[in-house]
Amino acid sequence: MKRTINITLILLLIIIIAGCKSSNKKSDAEFINASETAQSESSLNETPPKVTGIGGIFFRAENPKIVREWYGKNLGLAIDAYGSPFEFRNANDPEEINYLRWNPMEEDTDYFAPSEKQFMINYRVQNIEGLVKKLKENGVKILDEIEAFEYGKFIHIMDPEGNKIELWEPNDSFFTNIGGATTK
Repeated sequence: MKRTINITLILLLIIIIAGCKSSNKKSDAEFINASETAQSESSLNETPPKVTGIGGIFFRAENPKIVREWYGKNLGLAIDAYGSPFEFRNANDPEEINYLRWNPMEEDTDYFAPSEKQFMINYRVQNIEGLVKKLKENGVKILDEIEAFEYGKFIHIMDPEGNKIELWEPNDSFFTNIGGATTK
């Protein structure tokens, strides 16, 4: 009888201790999950300011219309009044369509000013406001203020070699919604 009581007490203690440990583990797990969730939400709100890809390639041409037509006829680019919209998929979200703009421009365009170069590259960026803050802190020459349009936000900077760079935080859904031919 004593032996049965001892075994019963031991089993009861084991169950109580296991329950306490399980309860503590659950609390720890809940704490860790809550902490990870808070970190995840924080990182979403603090999107790193950086370039994520090429948004456009623009270059001077003696006759942009003829150049556009030549590229359309000979290389199969889908041509519109602004060059060619290249369509590609977002690597992080393959269902999302992204765009790059290719466009020959008038030889005497002042769009590249103050650069004297024959081309300008547009970079796709995330968190343009944070990137501009970082660029200012690094002493980068900022040419204008951020401008917002239906299709995204833009700002222009200069690199150390005198190349004007266009930074674009895109709203790709704008282009998807308007439709039209794209180069794929």
